[in-house]
Amino acid sequence: MTTSVFFENIISIVADLSRDLPTKARYKRLLDAMQAIFPCDAAALLQLEGKFLKPLAIDGLSEDTMGRRFVVEEHPRFACLLHSREPVRFAADSELPDPYDGLVNTGDQHLHVHDCMGVSLYIDEKPWGVLTLDALHPGTFDRVDPIELRTFINLTQATVKAAERIEALQARIEKEHQVTRALLEEGGHVDLLGNSPAMQRLRDEIALVAQSSLTVLILGETGVGKELVARQIHMLSDRAENPLVYVNCAALPENIVESELFGHTKGAFSGADSHRAGKFEIADGGTLFLDEVGELPLSIQAKMLRALQSGEIQRVGSDKHIQVSVRIVAATNRDLKGEVSNGRFRADLYHRLTVYPINTPPLRERDKDVLLLAGYFLEENQRSLGVARLRLAKDAKPLLLKYDWPGNVRELNHLLSRASLKAVADQGRSSRTVTLHPAYLDISVGTPNVENEDHAEIHRASLPETRTTLKEATERFQRYLIAEKLKKYENNRAAAARELGLDRGNLYRLMKRLGL
Repeated sequence: MTTSVFFENIISIVADLSRDLPTKARYKRLLDAMQAIFPCDAAALLQLEGKFLKPLAIDGLSEDTMGRRFVVEEHPRFACLLHSREPVRFAADSELPDPYDGLVNTGDQHLHVHDCMGVSLYIDEKPWGVLTLDALHPGTFDRVDPIELRTFINLTQATVKAAERIEALQARIEKEHQVTRALLEEGGHVDLLGNSPAMQRLRDEIALVAQSSLTVLILGETGVGKELVARQIHMLSDRAENPLVYVNCAALPENIVESELFGHTKGAFSGADSHRAGKFEIADGGTLFLDEVGELPLSIQAKMLRALQSGEIQRVGSDKHIQVSVRIVAATNRDLKGEVSNGRFRADLYHRLTVYPINTPPLRERDKDVLLLAGYFLEENQRSLGVARLRLAKDAKPLLLKYDWPGNVRELNHLLSRASLKAVADQGRSSRTVTLHPAYLDISVGTPNVENEDHAEIHRASLPETRTTLKEATERFQRYLIAEKLKKYENNRAAAARELGLDRGNLYRLMKRLGL
């Protein structure tokens, strides 16, 4: 490395400290400068969040790396880096497993890294994260100048600190970091992963409306992550310190929905042996998330409208009004405007809910986000299945990118869980790397139209067998059709009843008669 190249890149990093750059671009420029000074095949900057290391910038690693969360205690090399204030180099024959095996961009899926080096980064004397350099050829880092390396480490720490100070001035981003850390500690998931323009627009919309008190209606297909959007809105609002209360409107039987939402007094009905607060009272000062709000019975919609308009609720069995301060965030995968036209949803409630509608993009409109999400889900499966590494085969990635994902992120999660289980069963839990090949994914580009397939199956199911009575054939067909609709709507009986043209109560009774 010539002195001029070293100083040119150091000067560019110093110049960036005073520039107004997006954090992602700042870190990318940092990695570019590092690879110019210390040539290698892959580099990464990872931030410590609780017990996880989260990639913030990568170069030379597979795209799905950005979606992964590396548990430090499961990766001894990362643990070594974090426990040392000096650069650490791992020998080519090191027995410690490399967390990047199978993730370095090479033509050979099974070519492993042979020269590795990394450093811990400390900000204000506290561990912040790690910087890693990896090469496929032994001896790549033999001639690294320790003074140049220490200079670069110090500048990296200065860059990180500058970026964090800039972010601290933006209350929205700082709040988002707090939410992410809190939910990770609780074992929940709040990350809205994705770098696509569609996801950036969604994050911008969330940040805009979260700071207001407006009622929000989250629209989107099944499985797109509407609950995550609701969580982000709450956590970025000034109500974040107060409760976020979740209500699945489709799961509430019609005879108890009023009590669940507004509460009841002792003796209000059979079984009401004590006073009970409803969801509105519990959410007082916070946010009430009404999932599948389109499934609310018409009989309760008028009372819901009153609660939204005045903030007044009334427990079942009481004549006393209770004033609450609740921010409403609702979600639906139905066309509520169409439901209003068909008389199944009140127009006044519809207009009250759609003060600020937010559309959650389907996975097929999110470009390469599917690979980030795949990395995230594979890391989860890796831990739950107790294997060293789960990696996507090179020829599996185009399938994920080209598939239409009618079930969206939920379908991707379930598909990868099944594929991981199959791959581990075939390749063994003790394998150094378990690779998910296309055969495990159960998808193909150009999947037949589901609706046409359903029609064909219904036709076959309706054909009577020999010596079958009309009643038996009819009941068999009814059982098949109900089961298919329940499968389509993920056991949402209200949605299945609506498509079958039945009242929800009649569907329950028919299912009971048919033994479903």
